[in-house]
Amino acid sequence: MGRTREFDVDLAVDSALHLFWRKGYEGTSLTDLTNALGINRPSLYAAFGSKEDLFLRAVERYTSHYGGELVAAFEGPTALDVVTRIIRFYADATGREDREPGCLIVQGAIVGSDDGARVRAVLADRRRLLEDMLAKRLERAKREGDLPKDARPADLARFVWTVCFGIAIQGADGATRDQLRRVGTLALEAWPTN
Repeated sequence: MGRTREFDVDLAVDSALHLFWRKGYEGTSLTDLTNALGINRPSLYAAFGSKEDLFLRAVERYTSHYGGELVAAFEGPTALDVVTRIIRFYADATGREDREPGCLIVQGAIVGSDDGARVRAVLADRRRLLEDMLAKRLERAKREGDLPKDARPADLARFVWTVCFGIAIQGADGATRDQLRRVGTLALEAWPTN
């Protein structure tokens, strides 16, 4: 009969999630993970396969746990409301006790070695998905007359995510919620109107 695991896998993924969120993929060592999870390396490999696999599970948990509020922002009645909600979501994430500063999808992507190629690709795909979702929502807004006829939805979506991901990095670097809200307000002043 096999030996039973002495740890809760869901709690381990949550612990790893917060560690990766704070330190990024490359910044988190196997020693960091085994210490945080209270297990040895063979147990980590047996439970999760690899550091990369554990990271990808942590990203899934992050998305399912923290992404609902962001996805709900896309349901706003106007393009400006949608964009305001998205930017506010990023600014307001700073300083919340239930979250690490910044964004795992942004901080986790700051990887440069060849070992991180799959992680970079997965996170880039997630960021592109968000950009595509917003571009589609803004295309709808343009068709409905909620954006000017010369508006470029894809460019506007990229602008919004550039601002949001910059806000996430600033938040991780210690900027306050009020500072980040002011950045969001400045960005919204550039929003096209009819």
